[in-house]
Parts: sequence; C-alpha cells; structure tokens
Amino acid sequence: MVRTVVAGLDGSPESRAAAEWAAREAKLLGLPLKIVQVWEPVPAHLAQAPMLGTETHQHWSERIPRETAEGLRLRHPGVEVTTAQLHGTPAEALTKAAEDAELIVLGSRGMSGLGGFMVGSVGLSVVAHTARPVVLVRAGEQAADEHVADPAGIPSAATPYRPVLLGLDAAHPDDAVLEFAFESAARRGTGLRVLYGWNLPPYYVYGLTADAELHDEIAGQHAVELDRALRPWRQKYPAVEVTEQVPAGSPGVRLVDAAQEASLVVIGRRVRRSPFGAHIGPVAHAVLHHSTAPVAVVAHD
Repeated sequence: MVRTVVAGLDGSPESRAAAEWAAREAKLLGLPLKIVQVWEPVPAHLAQAPMLGTETHQHWSERIPRETAEGLRLRHPGVEVTTAQLHGTPAEALTKAAEDAELIVLGSRGMSGLGGFMVGSVGLSVVAHTARPVVLVRAGEQAADEHVADPAGIPSAATPYRPVLLGLDAAHPDDAVLEFAFESAARRGTGLRVLYGWNLPPYYVYGLTADAELHDEIAGQHAVELDRALRPWRQKYPAVEVTEQVPAGSPGVRLVDAAQEASLVVIGRRVRRSPFGAHIGPVAHAVLHHSTAPVAVVAHD
C-alpha cells in the first residue's frame, strides 16, 4: 500500500498554509497528497438552522476541498492530489486518517505580534494520540520562509534551504526521530543542526557560580553523549553536514530561539501508555506553541 501525505483542511488560513506545505513535502517525498476535511455531525436541535442548511454543507464539504485541490495541482505540478471527506469529531477522524499516512500536516494559528503557533485542542490531540509524524504549520507560512536570504536580504525559494533543526535528548536517542531529521535534511539538500539543551542539576547550581570549570566539564560530558548518538547517522548520511550544540538552559527555550533560522524543527514525543491518557511533554509543548518554523513531532517508545 502506497502511503500518502495527509493534510487536514477546514477552510481556515492556517489549514490552507498546511495544505501548501504538505504539497511541497509530497513533491520532495514523491508521494501523493490527500486533502481531508472532517464534517462533524450537527446536533439534532441545530440541524434545521438556516446557516447549517444544504447550501452551506455543500459549500464546505465539496467546493472548498475541490478548489483547494485544483489550486495545489496548478502550483505543484506532478503531485497527485485527492480529496476525502471524513465524518466524526475532528481529532478522532484526523488521528484515524494518520494511521496509513507517511505523515499528517495540520495548521496552527500564528500568535499575533509574537510569531509562532497557537496550537488548538484538535492539533494537540492528534499529536498526542497518533503514532505517525505530525507536522504543525503556522498561518501565513510560505515556501520562501524555509530558505536562506538572497544577496538582497530577501528569502527566496530559489536559494538553498535553511538547516533542519533537531531537538535531541542525547542520553535517550531514538532511531525514528533521528532518521526523520536526517531524511528531511537530505531531501532538502541542507544541513542538520542538532541541539541538546540541558538543565543544570540543582545540586550543582551553587557550585557553578564559583567554578566555571565544573560547568565546562558537564557540558563536555553532554557533548560526548551527543557525538556518540550521532556517529552512526553521520556515517549513514555522509552528505548531510551536521552541526552539534549543547547549550545549558531550558531545551524548549533554546529550540524556540534556534527555530528562527530553521526550515523545519524536528522533536520527539515519547509514547506514554498511561491510564490518565496521552499527553505531550513540556519541551514539545513549548516548541509547538512558539516556534516560527514548521514543527514535526515524531512519536517513539
């Protein structure tokens, strides 16, 4: 069975930006793109309301996906684009659609004046429950945003891609996350910037104020861990130039800062089989809400 790139569409600017990003990624992957729209059942007591009548339903369920698909075919020749209408609650339907996908792409609203995302409940639920990679794309994201600036200082799709940024816990590296990041960089013909942020152990804090050598020693230990985790992947992807960084401080904050110069941010999400339900960790939560670049969340054990 041929996998597809799936993009969720609800007619909003953020979902349209996600569909555009998904079309570009489908072309890089050489895979078809499926645009899915979820039609949530209308409660019985509202079913006869004029604004939810037959014409409105037809507009949202047929015209918008059709016109979006037609536009994508024109702007991305060679990409096979299909549409599908799903029924049910958006989070559950999109999570189900992701099962047979290479990855699923969703939109998130830009935070006015601050940049980055404002991830809604649907996006967070899909991220927390699907085993497939999920990419969140902010409203207004354009192809040029992923590329370095030209000599005039203007980003352009004709210039090379910005590096892919990987947030990695080098003490517990996962092959699925590493492979996704290296593959993404290789497809774009760009470098991979790997960031391993770390917080100081509480019992070192006071000592570090008076002993810079201790700080350097801890940083050096983390650098060795990161080099060890990346070594086999450097050998597997020799064409990908890798830059390693092990800054002290909040990993989430460090990744958000670094995302300003990235074409794509890749982070992992540990699958937690808890009786209290699935959830994402604090680093993923921070990056999803504040990154200015598209964010790929890769689930792993």
